Amino acid sequence: MNIDLHIHSSYSDGAYSPSELIKLALQQNVTTLAIADHDSVAGIPSGIAAGHLCGIEVIPATELSVQFDTYNDVHLLGYGFDYEDEFFLQQLNGFRNRRERRNEEILNLVNQLLLTEGRLEIPVQEVRAYAHGSLGRPHIARVLLDRQYVTNVEDAFRRYLIPCNVPKSYWPMADAIGEIHRLGGVAVLAHPTSISKNSEELKQIIMKLKGIGLDGVEVFNNMGWPQEIEFLRRLSIELDLIVTAGSDFHGIEDGLEIGKGREGIRFDSDFLAPLYDRIRSRRDRMRGMV
Repeated sequence: MNIDLHIHSSYSDGAYSPSELIKLALQQNVTTLAIADHDSVAGIPSGIAAGHLCGIEVIPATELSVQFDTYNDVHLLGYGFDYEDEFFLQQLNGFRNRRERRNEEILNLVNQLLLTEGRLEIPVQEVRAYAHGSLGRPHIARVLLDRQYVTNVEDAFRRYLIPCNVPKSYWPMADAIGEIHRLGGVAVLAHPTSISKNSEELKQIIMKLKGIGLDGVEVFNNMGWPQEIEFLRRLSIELDLIVTAGSDFHGIEDGLEIGKGREGIRFDSDFLAPLYDRIRSRRDRMRGMV
């Protein structure tokens, strides 16, 4: 059985709706997946419902943008938490609103750049046509591609979205981990090499994060090369952190598929048992505190 514990839907910055993602997962023989939208859980109910119809398990998940020490835009995955908790939903709503304003500011800057090139502006409604939830940079990239202003998504980011970037708002890391734990979930560091390629620096970061409650590491991902993945695997075992695997699929990346990592490696269901055990343990602890 194949799994994918990190994919995005159109409720954040993905190209496909949750039900469409389920169909794609079925084509790839993926039996378990996690829709981990950025600062959003809006796609989880429809994803679970669609998965139920065709025998695919959907694990509740989200991906939070966090700040830790001097590192900004560190990504933290939460799994198996209570995604209907009202206080958590209010916090997500606040981040989503700030994210929406940020992406509208980015679009304004992109439009200013387009005007200097003698090209037509992009109205926000045209971008929203691709987004079921909050507007994201990949949605802007899709419009740039549709209008043939760029040759591919990478070109859109290089020429427009990176130069026109606006800083994000972040959760403090300790608060983000604490909130996931409060909701009975498990906190996992996403694609660690996006923080640093220096193995010693990364080891120190992960050790500090374990000290404030980190449960696991997304060892198998599409940002790490084989030697980096092996380093993360060994470190996770050494620190007794669970190992997860995810494609970070958005539906706009060339050559990236659900259920597959770097060089086409498949994600095996053996990763599920330790994740489920940690979720059960966390929930048992939470029940004991009530």
